[in-house]
Amino acid sequence: MDLIALESLLDNTSFGVLLVTMLIYWTGAAFPNLPLMATLGTTGMAVANLCMATLLGSRWLEAGYFPLSNLYESLFFLAWGITAIHFVAERMSRSRLVGVVTSPVAMGITAFAALSLPVEMQASAPLVPALKSNWLMMHVSVMMLSYSTLMVGSAIAIGFLIVTRGQKVELKGSSVGTGSFRDRVKQKTTQNPSADNVYASTGNSNTAVLDLPKTETVTLTPERLSLADTLDNISYRVIGLGFPLLTIGIIAGGVWANEAWGSYWSWDPKETWAFITWLVFAAYLHARITRGWQGRKPAILAAVGLVVVWICYLGVNLLGQGLHSYGWFL
Repeated sequence: MDLIALESLLDNTSFGVLLVTMLIYWTGAAFPNLPLMATLGTTGMAVANLCMATLLGSRWLEAGYFPLSNLYESLFFLAWGITAIHFVAERMSRSRLVGVVTSPVAMGITAFAALSLPVEMQASAPLVPALKSNWLMMHVSVMMLSYSTLMVGSAIAIGFLIVTRGQKVELKGSSVGTGSFRDRVKQKTTQNPSADNVYASTGNSNTAVLDLPKTETVTLTPERLSLADTLDNISYRVIGLGFPLLTIGIIAGGVWANEAWGSYWSWDPKETWAFITWLVFAAYLHARITRGWQGRKPAILAAVGLVVVWICYLGVNLLGQGLHSYGWFL
């Protein structure tokens, strides 16, 4: 089997495995008492990660350069990064429910790359002169890993909004502290019985009520409250990992731009949107660290960040303009 045939097999296998894995995670979320769902989901993500890593390695051998020169390669690198960060997030949260939001994102990306892109856009091609640099691996790989990490963190934040039904559930305590949300709110209530948001027992061991100031009351099960707290916490941690990667990637890009074009910054569309992405997630972290934001507000900001990341990664290339347009849609 030649390398091209192997790559075709691997990209379709990655898509198929991720599709099945997504269904497994969703089934496990709907029927949490099924014992094998969690193990099967983790195994599926591992198999997909290995398939994509093998595909990228094959492209590297075939073309002789790091496989990040066109849209097809970068999409699979992005999906590989998402599956890799999935394991980090899953380990941090100790919850298999992370896969409920990460698996469809990875599956959608592989479906677009394997099934939607024309054959000529999937083929390896010689590098343009500006890409013949060691900075290709440094800058582009770090940027793609930052996109993967920020996408996972933002998707988990959207999961938080779904779990809490988009209501204003203000979490108490440190985002990186220990203990459940329920325990922290009970502690807050003991210290300040007149607090605006208190955990209130309804006399039913299966439900809990979060009284919101003046406007509305959200009734959630303790399990859902605990899940919301976990998602909020892990989203913060993952985005906190992705932001330094984005910063390093932008700096490396500036150094490479000066080497290739004689200017550290040109304000072309890709650079501008990379800066906007940096500002959005800087605002997210600033709000959480200095203002103590938790819950709905930072989750909405992270959801906006997910849209901005996609515009930066893919949207600006639809214009076919700027210094970063080659190798994508032209």
